Amino acid sequence: MLIARSAQEAHLYMDLHACVCGATQFDRQHRLEDREGTLVSVYEGACAQCGRTRSFEFTISDDRPPAPPAFGGPEPSRIIDPGEFLWTSDRISTDSGLRLLNTPITEHREVRPATAYATALLEEVVKFLPEGAERIPEDRFTSERGREMYAKDPSRFTRMDLTLALELKHRILAGIDEHSPPQA
Repeated sequence: MLIARSAQEAHLYMDLHACVCGATQFDRQHRLEDREGTLVSVYEGACAQCGRTRSFEFTISDDRPPAPPAFGGPEPSRIIDPGEFLWTSDRISTDSGLRLLNTPITEHREVRPATAYATALLEEVVKFLPEGAERIPEDRFTSERGREMYAKDPSRFTRMDLTLALELKHRILAGIDEHSPPQA
């Protein structure tokens, strides 16, 4: 059984695991089931492309889930590897970065949720760094996509690179907050 630290993590896991036809979207219906004292979160729905039934089951970890956009507490994910988190952060960051460049500064508030989500994804990557290590160990990459990300550029998984990337993302969020504050 898959163990998710939050509903947010469960949804990302489903987004990363496509249907056999290749589509990732499906109309997710959610229900909770009690299975011999264990609460199981079940997501089912038809694939938007081929109509196959897709089904995922998760137990939620005992830790209290964090508020979104966070995915979990201080421990790394057991179902998503650091390469998958970084790949998703890159995709969201590219889109939100282009939106920030192409909108007036006063409208950047609209891009803040995506930017915060990309930042939370990157914060998850850092959780895979063992204390005192300068790089995430190669054996932490368990998915095909994660191993590809690592093989393509292992330097992106160093403490220094991740720290610099996170600092940049936090500066971008601070800039949005400074120049495009929420409306009262």
